[in-house]
Amino acid sequence: MRKKEMLAMLLAGGQGSRLGVLTKNKAKPAVTFGGKYRIIDFPMSNCINSGVDTVGVLTQYQPLQLNRHIGIGIPWDLDRKNGGVTILAPHVKDGEEGHWYSGTANAIYQNINFIDTYNPIYVLVLSGDHIYKMDYARMLRFHKKNNCDATIAVLEVPIEEANRFGIMNADENDKIYEFEEKPPNPKSNLASMGIYIFTWDKLRAALIEANNQYEDLDFGKHIIPMFLDEGEALYAYRFKDYWKDVGTIESYWTANMELIKTMPEFNLYEEQTKIYTSADHQPPQFTGADADVKRSLVSEGCEVFGSVYDSTLGPDVIIESGAVIRDSIIMANCVIGENTVIDRCIIDENCTIGANVKIGMGENVPNKRKPKIYDTGITVIAENSIIPDDVVIGKNCVICGNTTMEHYENARLESGDTIELDGEVIL
Repeated sequence: MRKKEMLAMLLAGGQGSRLGVLTKNKAKPAVTFGGKYRIIDFPMSNCINSGVDTVGVLTQYQPLQLNRHIGIGIPWDLDRKNGGVTILAPHVKDGEEGHWYSGTANAIYQNINFIDTYNPIYVLVLSGDHIYKMDYARMLRFHKKNNCDATIAVLEVPIEEANRFGIMNADENDKIYEFEEKPPNPKSNLASMGIYIFTWDKLRAALIEANNQYEDLDFGKHIIPMFLDEGEALYAYRFKDYWKDVGTIESYWTANMELIKTMPEFNLYEEQTKIYTSADHQPPQFTGADADVKRSLVSEGCEVFGSVYDSTLGPDVIIESGAVIRDSIIMANCVIGENTVIDRCIIDENCTIGANVKIGMGENVPNKRKPKIYDTGITVIAENSIIPDDVVIGKNCVICGNTTMEHYENARLESGDTIELDGEVIL
């Protein structure tokens, strides 16, 4: 069988529980980012921009929206007969019981047969929930030049923050001699990005051996230490560009807000490293005679009759006359009513906000149900929710469902309160 040089395995099954209601009905990689994109668009685009034309996407938690978005890979030029994109969900094998993916490396182990179909020399393992641009071909050249068995992408972080990461300790040639998971007293600041290139025959053997020992087989906890113990050649590949983990409400909001700067650190407009996405053909933006838009990203199909400041609008958003949007993320297909004021909010897809509503008002009181998730003053409205006219909603509030005036005492929802109407546990 002819060998493929490298294929990618993209881990996209994460729940992303720290994003609260934003991941209630979808996996974290399917969450909207930067108006028209979804988080998974970034590693997918990196693959095709790097010449990686075979990608396995490993899904698990709430995969429906993610699967629909990826489809057969057309936006990323991955609709190919030989290679392309393949969705890989947990499945039952002949004579075996089916199992959920129990760890990052276990997910790869369960798909050994898929990888063997292409007989690759190298396997690139990626996470589907980070925002960055990276040339994986350059990382592969580094891997081959150093005769590596495994290459781990690392980011230099402030040493005072290094205890939050998996830390790679390496010599002057960047050969890794020790791995520490969230060490209290880190010896270096080389933080693992969760991006790996493995020589496939070495990884394949390690997965089979380790799977008999660990039920929750994980790269950081098991495979990397095993490689080190067995004297395999592990090297750190230093990445010095923009990389963001948008795993919390605050970090997600901040990363979106960074895009609207005059000179953003993360540039979506570079021709040679485009980010591709699956999007229907939409009409152009329209701004009314009295509209005022400053320092904002406005996607296709939006109609703006009010004011939008320092915010991102997804496709087909309508901002009615007199409405004011500040420091907020409004996702696709939302309607914001007349004279409504929205300040420092995240409004998920397909929401309708009534007229004369005020959201994000009052004191910064942490959410009473989940203070560790909603504590930075950002109010979050879950997808498909409806807010009636004439209500006032505080900071760190969470609303999920088709609400009416009877759900708001004295037409108010105080800071830190929650309304959820579908009966599910959403936080």
